[in-house]
Order: sequence, then structure tokens, then C-alpha cells
Amino acid sequence: MAKLPRRYAGIVMGAILSISMSLVMSFTITLVNLGLGHDFVHKWLSAFAAALPVSLPISLVLTPIIKAVVDGISE
Repeated sequence: MAKLPRRYAGIVMGAILSISMSLVMSFTITLVNLGLGHDFVHKWLSAFAAALPVSLPISLVLTPIIKAVVDGISE
């Protein structure tokens, strides 16, 4: 299997983190606010679709900054 060049690692990591967190958080908040109704999946995926455009750029910007901070405070 072909691997991505190392220079894209931060972008891919940020994208995967963003998608994962948006899925989990939109699921949790939708469940807490609405419960498991007949249209839960539709409402959850709608919330995910609204969250992803916000979380993706934030993750892409913050991932390298947080990595630099963690690298600076760890051995």
C-alpha cells in the first residue's frame, strides 16, 4: 500500500481528528438534547454536517500549534 508523504501528516491527522471529534460530539449532544427518537440518525447527521465545516479548519490550524507546544514541554 502506498503511503502519504510525511509532509502531509499534520493535515491528515487534523482531518481525521476533526471528523472523529465531530461525529462523537454531534452524536452526544444530539442524544442529550433530543433522545433516541425515530429521526435521531437524520438529526445527528445534520448536526455533524453543520459541525464539520467549523471543526475542520480549527483542527488544521491548531494541530501543528498544539504539537509544537507538547514537543516543547515534553522530553
